[in-house]
Amino acid sequence: MEESEFWELIDSSRVASDGDPDDHADLLVDRLTALDPDSVLDFARHFESRMNRSYRWDVWGAAWVLLDGASDDAFDNFRCWLIGQGRAVFEGALHGDPDDLADLLEDFDPEADGDAEGLGFAADEAYEQLTGLERPELELPPPPPEPVGAALDFEDDEALAERFPKLWEQFRED
Repeated sequence: MEESEFWELIDSSRVASDGDPDDHADLLVDRLTALDPDSVLDFARHFESRMNRSYRWDVWGAAWVLLDGASDDAFDNFRCWLIGQGRAVFEGALHGDPDDLADLLEDFDPEADGDAEGLGFAADEAYEQLTGLERPELELPPPPPEPVGAALDFEDDEALAERFPKLWEQFRED
């Protein structure tokens, strides 16, 4: 599976779901089960490699600001959601500065957005439906043991506002 096919599956299922994360995951599973098992594994590799690439302190800081806090699990779910927003948003946040999410996101509701845990399991579910077996290991390099980059103090609102001025102004300033 080419990278463009990966993003097409992400985008088309998101659009068809009207952005609802649960529906997005369900539609993605449906579309993956129309493929062969090897293609599903390729999709899983693309997804997991993006999860690993986004395991960064600055991305976690952006999630913290957007969600008004983000535990380890919430950050995992946020990264699934970030991938689910499509290539332009994902790459814009990673190639530029995660603070650019303020410009890339049309709107953001911390009650409804930022959590797409089901997307992270879509390939596993599809593979199991197709084969009756659990998804095998993907043979990718392991994720880093700690987020990449300079650690941030998430409890320091002043430092977060300085590091993420656009996100802070748009989503946190009272």
